[in-house]
Amino acid sequence: MSVTIHHLAPADTELMNALLAMFGEVFDDMETYTGRRPSADYLQRLLGGETFIALAALDNNEVIGGLAAYELKKFEQERSEIYIYDLAVATNYRRQGIATALIERLKVMASERGAYVIFVQADTGVEDEPAIALYDKLGVRENVLHFDIPVEPDQESAQGEQ
Repeated sequence: MSVTIHHLAPADTELMNALLAMFGEVFDDMETYTGRRPSADYLQRLLGGETFIALAALDNNEVIGGLAAYELKKFEQERSEIYIYDLAVATNYRRQGIATALIERLKVMASERGAYVIFVQADTGVEDEPAIALYDKLGVRENVLHFDIPVEPDQESAQGEQ
């Protein structure tokens, strides 16, 4: 096995689609990752933008792992944070250092971009125990609460602000 880590560029829309399919398989959520795929133009803009990072672990040009991250520019200082949104490795390729290699490549990119930290969230369920073990090995655990806030405005609150 000869695994390479590839930083996806605007011309890599086919690899991005393969990465989406791999995420869907690993996370058992094909509908989210492949049900309404973005257009090639959208993916080219995303991959060419300054804030999105996609890395693919390839074995003979087959996507076997990957990482999607966002650079968040800070306002209080001239620096940024990198947020790992998704990280996955195909079942048959786990426990071979691929996720660590993806994060190590991201660390180099983060440093080049002037980021001061990379952060990631993991669910506390049994299915995320391997991810939590990996992140414990690579970083410092912080206990935080995560809240999803719906985008639709609450009608009472919205009327009170007018």
